[in-house]
Amino acid sequence: MLRAIVVVGFLLGLISAAVFGSRWLQTSGNDAPETNQPACDLLAGPCEWETEAGLWQVDLHVMGGEEQGIEYQLTVQAPTAPERFLAVLRGESMYMGEYPVPLRKEEDGQYSAHFTAPLCITGSEMAWRVDLQKGQQPLSETVPLKLVFQARDHSSR
Repeated sequence: MLRAIVVVGFLLGLISAAVFGSRWLQTSGNDAPETNQPACDLLAGPCEWETEAGLWQVDLHVMGGEEQGIEYQLTVQAPTAPERFLAVLRGESMYMGEYPVPLRKEEDGQYSAHFTAPLCITGSEMAWRVDLQKGQQPLSETVPLKLVFQARDHSSR
């Protein structure tokens, strides 16, 4: 009788872990809060918005393909100069981690970075979101758009 109770308890525990674990995995894949921001495709052209401080412009260009993937150049024109300015890559179509990309100051108000976006091994396309941050603090109040781009495997071109 004790063995039957233990087996039933174990099975209930497994079922609970499967139900609640799958819900946890679905919600924990992205730490950024869900927003209804309009998406702006960075590869289609520059994304711009106006704040009290001035005009922001973010642009992304494909630099070329390499063995490890396609290299991109991200350029940000910002009216204010944060000390530690980062662009953080986050998987939009699936969670693949977070990849901080430090932006370096080029000229007054202009920052840039070169990076290679990781590719998903299950397919040749991956949608990424670019979140701008001042150090560890997101600039979500400043950026009214969801900055996204579609990374493609250079071998599938």
